Amino acid sequence: MEKTSQKDAYGLILEAIDVGTYRPGDRLVESELAERFGVSRTPIREALQRLETQSLLTRDGRSLIVASLDHDQIAELYIVRTELEALAAKLAAKHAAPEEIKVLFDMVEDDRALIDDPKALSRANRRFHTQIHLASHNRYLVQQLDLVHRSMALMATTSLAAEGRGELALEEHSRVVQAIADGDGERAAEELRAHLSVAFEVRLKEESERIMASGGRR
Repeated sequence: MEKTSQKDAYGLILEAIDVGTYRPGDRLVESELAERFGVSRTPIREALQRLETQSLLTRDGRSLIVASLDHDQIAELYIVRTELEALAAKLAAKHAAPEEIKVLFDMVEDDRALIDDPKALSRANRRFHTQIHLASHNRYLVQQLDLVHRSMALMATTSLAAEGRGELALEEHSRVVQAIADGDGERAAEELRAHLSVAFEVRLKEESERIMASGGRR
């Protein structure tokens, strides 16, 4: 029972960070989390320790806060994410079942209805990329990508909120899926790399604008 509670507490806190209930810089209080999630304080404490060891939480004095990523960390994360996701797309082109490919095509079409809702589109984007990971049929790659995407939750904003980005991102998704459907692993990998390159560029521009707006202070 205790192990189950610990696992549940970890998943609940992680999901709350992922969906933006707790954002970078927010303080996490053990007693408040226990009350919110209806879990005793012991598994909450153990879950917080686990999240801290994974660098999703950091210390601010005696308090634990949701970590944030600096410029270098974001760049490093995108490098790793791009290569791992490109590999997933390449393997998906080889191993994905016809049903998995149809699901990917359906996701692209369904997500067009979310273009004007960046938060919803961001959640749909996560589902889409996760589906590609699963279609690679490589459990070790899926595990590593899950860790990478947990760290992505530490970014305060989504690149899909930039003007016009949502529509372009879905076109990029469509090209990735078509390459997978064609069984062209190299093209699928390159389309995925190009997609994430644009997303990274958008984030860099947003960061530059925030720095300018704050008078040059990071």
